[in-house]
Amino acid sequence: MAKLSDRTANALVLAAVVSGFLLLMGIGLAGIVVMERNLRFTELVAHTYEVQDAISEYRVLNERMETARRGYLLSANPRFSTVFEQMTTLAPAALQRIGDLTQDSPAQQARFARAKALAQDQISLAKASVANRQASAADFAEDRVVDDTRALRDLSQEMAKDEAAKLVQRNRERINSVEQLIVLVALGGLLTLGIAVGSLWVIWRYTRDLTRSRDELGRLNENLEDEVAARTVELSRANEEIQRFAYIVSHDLRSPLVNVMGFTSELEAAAKPLGALVERVETEAPELLHPDAKLAVTSDLPESLRFIRASTQKMDRLINAILRLSREGRRVLTPQRVDLNVLFATVVSSVKHRADELGVEIEIAPHLPVVVSDRLALEQIFSNLVENALKYLKPGRPGRIEIRAQPRGERVIVEVADNGRGIDPKDHSRIFDLFRRSGAQDQPGEGIGLAHARTLGYRLGATVTVDSTLDEGATFRVSLPASLTLEASAA
Repeated sequence: MAKLSDRTANALVLAAVVSGFLLLMGIGLAGIVVMERNLRFTELVAHTYEVQDAISEYRVLNERMETARRGYLLSANPRFSTVFEQMTTLAPAALQRIGDLTQDSPAQQARFARAKALAQDQISLAKASVANRQASAADFAEDRVVDDTRALRDLSQEMAKDEAAKLVQRNRERINSVEQLIVLVALGGLLTLGIAVGSLWVIWRYTRDLTRSRDELGRLNENLEDEVAARTVELSRANEEIQRFAYIVSHDLRSPLVNVMGFTSELEAAAKPLGALVERVETEAPELLHPDAKLAVTSDLPESLRFIRASTQKMDRLINAILRLSREGRRVLTPQRVDLNVLFATVVSSVKHRADELGVEIEIAPHLPVVVSDRLALEQIFSNLVENALKYLKPGRPGRIEIRAQPRGERVIVEVADNGRGIDPKDHSRIFDLFRRSGAQDQPGEGIGLAHARTLGYRLGATVTVDSTLDEGATFRVSLPASLTLEASAA
């Protein structure tokens, strides 16, 4: 079975989390809808019960009214008359309550209208019969109140049956709604369980793969420290050999160079009396002086000596630079607390005279951080950067150099920015190579400063980079550790 990559595992877990979240949202929304439906059905059921209670109440009141009327007609007992009067007030109110509760049902409203008309006729006839008790008591067979009462009883039964049917239907819908909610919750639970099981499976596989990878890495790293130590020793030896080679080469080159420079000085000294002799011969015996000999003594020889002198001086500077780089590679770094405000004040003061001559403004940002590093190496790095900024100004533009620094995690980023002639982007990497320069070669130098700065930066655990465009200035950026340890400096 193929291993799960980090991207695949993360994608699967994220998909499971999103799916679970969406599923829970869907279940929640569906649950809300079902609950709202259930509440609506419950309200309808309660309303039906209320209508049934109103119908029952009216039927009871109407029957009591008729019973009280008959009791009074038969016995002339005033108590029956009192009850009758009460019922003639309460029964219409109860009937009106039925009409108010059944406004949502056209069929029930039609029945209510018929019942209301019958009730009005019933009460009117009933009151008349009570007022004329003797005539009414003589013949119940011709009593229309009884017919109205029976008709109202039949209408109330129809209304009760209609509400009972509604109650059955609404109870069924309410139960179905509850069942749907139960099914929905169960289905959501199963889907959630499935997503959880799938997520656990993905996490288990990913963890298992990580464990295997860790075990493999552990096996690979069993001898890694020894290998690293061996490689470090080899690199240290190679570095020492390179430094020793550079020292030997530069030392061995210096001996013949000193001889060349010495003999050049003797030739320059000999050229002066030789030139005087040529001038004397030209004056006293011009026929003895050949034109080629005169040209060689007065022009060719001095020019050749000047060329030899310039070449030997340049070679001497290059050898000195190689020796300086070799000595810096062997120097033991000494980490100490360095206040960058003080450090840059020292660097700027060393170039202040030249900056004033060129009219260059150098600005140091306030409140620079404090680092722990090798002070001498930092001075050499930033001196090279500031001197380069002074060297490559843009003609016709007032020079300006800005120095700033800010902490960034466990490192400090230092920037030396100028508004000089800038550097072509294609030369951004080559300017840090030894003896390499960029742009017009109208300034003295051997192309060593930036190479020296980057080499020192590597020893400090720092990186030196440049951000520049032609004619728009350059920003050299040094990213160095906020605290250089002895172990790091030794490495």
